[in-house]
Amino acid sequence: MPDVMSRTTRIGATLILAGGLFGAAIAGAQAPNGIVHLSGPAHRSLVQRGAQLYAGNCLSCHGVDGAGIQTPRPDGSGGQTGSGPSLRGVGAMAPDFYLRTGRMPLDETGDEPNRQRPLFSNGEINALTAYVASLGKGPPIPRPDPARGDLATGMELFTDHCAGCHQVAGEGGYVTGAKVPVLDHATTTQIAEAVRIGPYVMPSFSKHDISDRQLDNIVAYVLTNRSPDDRGGVGIGHIGPVPEGMVAWLVAAVVLVGVCMIIGERLRA
Repeated sequence: MPDVMSRTTRIGATLILAGGLFGAAIAGAQAPNGIVHLSGPAHRSLVQRGAQLYAGNCLSCHGVDGAGIQTPRPDGSGGQTGSGPSLRGVGAMAPDFYLRTGRMPLDETGDEPNRQRPLFSNGEINALTAYVASLGKGPPIPRPDPARGDLATGMELFTDHCAGCHQVAGEGGYVTGAKVPVLDHATTTQIAEAVRIGPYVMPSFSKHDISDRQLDNIVAYVLTNRSPDDRGGVGIGHIGPVPEGMVAWLVAAVVLVGVCMIIGERLRA
């Protein structure tokens, strides 16, 4: 009987020690900003590493196996209590876009997903993207080719579909309930992903709406438009025709007042 008790005690102590080491490993992997980074054996597959990252950073909002959570719950990790949509069938395109632009994960559920510094390394993003893509067949990461794009056609397409929110120069702005981002920092792939996904309040455009060839034209225009040739003078930030017109009127008014003051001084003399 003492041998049995001793063996039971040793097993219990081993389990407690293992639990403590596991908790310490998780705590050590937990970054100051609440992000859990990769830890453990390096020989695991990309999908397995993505599953670990998903469990530590995404499960509380997007549910087990990406099934989504419709009703907020009070026991989410990292203090998150909100709900998130299903990720099954979104493919690799959506996670690649949201993670590389720092739009996910959110600090608080319901926040506007604005662009910021990515919270994961390139390898971690590849792993998370591979895991989410494994949950169901979906669109792959697009591979646009702006070298085949036509700038004139791209400007026409951008003006028709995008300039209403982003301005024709891609300088962003504001719409009801959201801030429209400036396009200066978006990569070729991210521009194409945003067109197809339609992040936040932006509409999505299918290949029926905008073909891949037309998308090449749009990407080429956006990239070229970042450093336009200001043949008309100072670009003043390319903030659009209405603000630029107001600046022109302001400058003209100041010049006119100055001329009037000079004429008045001469008449008094």
